[in-house]
Amino acid sequence: MATRHQAREAVVGLLYAYDLGNPEIAKFAQEILEERKIRNKQRAFALSLFTGTLDNLPKIDEQIEKHLESWEMDRLGHVEKAILRLGTYELLFSDLDKAIAINEAVELAKELGGDQAPKFVNGVLDAIAKEQEGVKRQEKEG
Repeated sequence: MATRHQAREAVVGLLYAYDLGNPEIAKFAQEILEERKIRNKQRAFALSLFTGTLDNLPKIDEQIEKHLESWEMDRLGHVEKAILRLGTYELLFSDLDKAIAINEAVELAKELGGDQAPKFVNGVLDAIAKEQEGVKRQEKEG
């Protein structure tokens, strides 16, 4: 049985394909997950991450771009962009603990990205998480 980490890995692959100009990948997501032996609860989990990320892509990309500092979105590698999008989705739209979401993304970056990817992914997602905490704190105080 596949783990949640393996499900996330598959989602990165789907997001990567989407970013390379294959918007039709969503139609084949079920089959791709089956090929990777991601079934039952983990398939449902992977599909919710994938569709949730795509459904919220403008807000996700806006958050990433805001925290890239001296980088631009179109200069990012496709794998790193897919990992950042998934990690940002989990930070903004899931109940997953922020540290776990960031750690999962960093682990994916170690496995799939370039040498500098883990540090880069960690920095961007940490900045997004800190901003979100500040926003929530202001809402409570306000």
